Amino acid sequence: MSMTGNERRLFLESEAETEQLGRELARRVAESGRGLVICLEGDLGMGKTTISRGVMRGLGHTGAVKSPTYTLVEPYEDLEPPAYHFDLYRLGDAEELEYMGIRDYFAGDNLCLIEWPERGKGILPDPDLEIHLDRQGEGRSVVIRARSERGASVLNELQLIGPGHN
Repeated sequence: MSMTGNERRLFLESEAETEQLGRELARRVAESGRGLVICLEGDLGMGKTTISRGVMRGLGHTGAVKSPTYTLVEPYEDLEPPAYHFDLYRLGDAEELEYMGIRDYFAGDNLCLIEWPERGKGILPDPDLEIHLDRQGEGRSVVIRARSERGASVLNELQLIGPGHN
């Protein structure tokens, strides 16, 4: 893993490593005691939902974690911090988010994971972290960028161990 300023680049060889990145993010968010807005970017099948699954499991969720493609949001309110997983892939117009009370989810110290954030542009708050995934051979190239002081704090504390990580 390499780090430059408020950015880290890493290579994930497998789905297990992708989920582990989510678990590590969850650990850092839980330790901070504060929520975060994380935007997950990348084409279909790049691992956005796998990272989300890792985050929810890292926060203690034991059930299934599915992408809320049709419902737009899947709540995990029993976790600490409360977490919300958004998938905006099927969103027709960003204004639809206003009708579902989107701003309420970002109040307080909730953790919000947003897949396809570009579809909510103009309505969504600025993220604390952006995670962009691209295919690289059989694995994934990942760029994590901090976009806030809170995001930078979490990013600077990330510890990833395994093949392809320094």
